[in-house]
Amino acid sequence: MATGIVSVAAQLRGYPAIAQPLVWLNTGFYVVLWALTLWRIARFSRAMIADLLDHGRCVGFFTTVAGTCVLGNQFMVVEVRPTVALALWILGIVLWAIITYAVLTVLTIKANKPDLSEGINGGWLVAVVAAQSVAALGGLLAPHFEETRELALFFALSMWLGGGMLYIWIIALIFYRYTFFPLDPRQLAPPYWINMGAMAISALAGTIFAQNATADPLLAMLEPFIIGLTLLFWATATWWIPLLVILGVWRHVFRRVPLNYDIVYWSAVFPLGMYTAATHRLIGVVGQHSLEVIPRILFWIALVAWTVTLLGMLHRLGKSLLKIDLCRPPA
Repeated sequence: MATGIVSVAAQLRGYPAIAQPLVWLNTGFYVVLWALTLWRIARFSRAMIADLLDHGRCVGFFTTVAGTCVLGNQFMVVEVRPTVALALWILGIVLWAIITYAVLTVLTIKANKPDLSEGINGGWLVAVVAAQSVAALGGLLAPHFEETRELALFFALSMWLGGGMLYIWIIALIFYRYTFFPLDPRQLAPPYWINMGAMAISALAGTIFAQNATADPLLAMLEPFIIGLTLLFWATATWWIPLLVILGVWRHVFRRVPLNYDIVYWSAVFPLGMYTAATHRLIGVVGQHSLEVIPRILFWIALVAWTVTLLGMLHRLGKSLLKIDLCRPPA
């Protein structure tokens, strides 16, 4: 997800030399992640089931949907290969349907449930990101359809609106957890950046629908509503950024939580790239060129964050492989 949106943002900002290598790097990441997922299903099925039954971890399955559709966005925006993007979109829709209703059914009917302070976190908003990633890719693909263009846009629009409603439900619980329960600084992990990222991808999808308005009667009728809702999503994403930065300073500077590499830091890189791409496209829709300074600066911040996180991951993998080698008995 993080690599894909940084690649898309690079293409939108006019840096294809950065965007194109990231497509193939991300394709490699995607294949490896699927291989590891299938291996885990085969070898550690009980652990997978335990994750599905856990309120805090089950929402992580939605990254499969979002990662699939963000990769599809790369193949549309950077490589312009609609056939590949279409295959990823179809897979994303199937995964979204299975994961959404499996996770929500399990969470509803399970007998033992945690209280709100333990059961919910920013990672829950990946469910919104998953829905909006399907909507955004559908909006990009729709102009390439002929007879089914209006149906594809209607489906994508419905996903967008449903995802927006889902954000309202979930963020109300997260905000309540923020303000009415004690919050240990170690609990304020990077996935809370998805509070902003979920709104950024919602704004991005909205700009795609606004740009398609002239080609579809329904979107043309709803264009003022779509632009207004897109601005609401973008403004909400913008509102979150200062608060998340302040809480990050409180966590690491005042409460001295170490800033060591953790895989969850990728969930902070993704919102930075998504907000960059969303703001870039929003400028084209609403004509507010005074906002241009935001994607101009934030793109480089997102790229640096991606690079630092990647280096941290490689360093962690290197140390792990070295430990395995040192622990291996001599021949």
